[in-house]
Amino acid sequence: MLERSDSRRKFLRTTAMGAVALGIGCTAKSYARIIGSNDRVNFGVAGLNSRGKALAASIKDTENTSITAVCDVDSRVLQAAKAMVKEGMDVDATGYQDFRKMVESDAIDAVAIASPDHWHAPMAIIAASAGKHVYLEKPCCHNPHEGEMVIEARDKYSRVIQMGNQQRSAPTSQSAIKDIRDGMIGDVYFGKAWYSNARKSIGIGKKTAVPEWLEWDLYQGPAPREDFRDNIVHYNWHWFWNWGTGEINNNGTHELDVCRWALGVDIPKSVSSTGGRFAYKDDWEFYDTQIASFEFGNGKMITWEGRSCNSYGHHDRGRGVTIHGTKGTVLMDRGGYEVFDNDGNSLKKRSEKEVNDGLNLVGGGNMTTLHMTNFCNGIRISEKLNAPVDDGYVSNLMPHLGNMSQKFGRTLQIDQSNGHVKNDEEAMGMWGREYEPGWKPVV
Repeated sequence: MLERSDSRRKFLRTTAMGAVALGIGCTAKSYARIIGSNDRVNFGVAGLNSRGKALAASIKDTENTSITAVCDVDSRVLQAAKAMVKEGMDVDATGYQDFRKMVESDAIDAVAIASPDHWHAPMAIIAASAGKHVYLEKPCCHNPHEGEMVIEARDKYSRVIQMGNQQRSAPTSQSAIKDIRDGMIGDVYFGKAWYSNARKSIGIGKKTAVPEWLEWDLYQGPAPREDFRDNIVHYNWHWFWNWGTGEINNNGTHELDVCRWALGVDIPKSVSSTGGRFAYKDDWEFYDTQIASFEFGNGKMITWEGRSCNSYGHHDRGRGVTIHGTKGTVLMDRGGYEVFDNDGNSLKKRSEKEVNDGLNLVGGGNMTTLHMTNFCNGIRISEKLNAPVDDGYVSNLMPHLGNMSQKFGRTLQIDQSNGHVKNDEEAMGMWGREYEPGWKPVV
């Protein structure tokens, strides 16, 4: 919900109250009983230029689902999305440019959100308050406070919210975690995560007229207003603080999540980061080179190495993790895993049946479909989610803390009960953000 207008707040409040009266606002199981006699989950998909296409494809490949609405602020993308749904699912999906209007529709049960990062949490909050379940792409929040608000909204409105860290649903990754839990590499103590790509310069943007196909005000939404420039839309927003969260959130979230999962750790006790924008001199505001370290106590730590503009990888992989223990190491990525003893001998190797390209801008494939299926089963039959948003938030919090450390050039001491930075008002100033007047999210 956004503090946009009293009438809208009244509508969403009435919608939520009506949902409770009907039994929607109880449990996922009670909700499943009124989705329909065939338990079909009807989706609205928001943000269809890139990752949203992959989510739409996975919804299509998930049993007993439909896409009845699509939303994008680019009219060209919106029309293409409607055509894609018509061709793939033989459904005449209703098109919206305003997400707030889409979630008013009784024709959708759930939303899949793949908008720019600054819209992720506000959209999730709006959707939950309107009685919709949410598949929320990572990062689940543009800043830590928004993550706290999404969890609050989930609990207040009794919605199912899954974060899109889809490797949690990969069969080989689940098998690797089981091997680690069973002691195959002894006591685990260190996770190394990395991401390397060959991104080019985004140049110096020029102020130009807003294209006729773009609703620039809706694009910016909760973010403070800036003039349109020709190097922001559609992908480069990732590298601007106003809309994006940097490479560590854009891609690092995935591998940091896998390391945290493998080590069985939660919120870190200290965070440090070094790096900068080294490859090019342009408008890119975040870091193309970054090494962030997270210490958890009890002899466990994780590091992430990000190189956005240099594609030389580790172990012949552009992205992945190694999990180190007292008896060996697990090398893991989206394609599978291999276990080594301390002498470097291979003990076990498993590969995914379908190769998932981890470096393209859309992603998708079987891993996303498995994650989407788990989300839908969470709605229908209360199946345990592989990536509930409260757990996903912790993995999302780590990159935010890394960016805070990098921004101020110092190690941060963290309160492990809530993730807040201890005794550092300047760093905690990044816990939330400024919003465009009238657009602040409200649970």
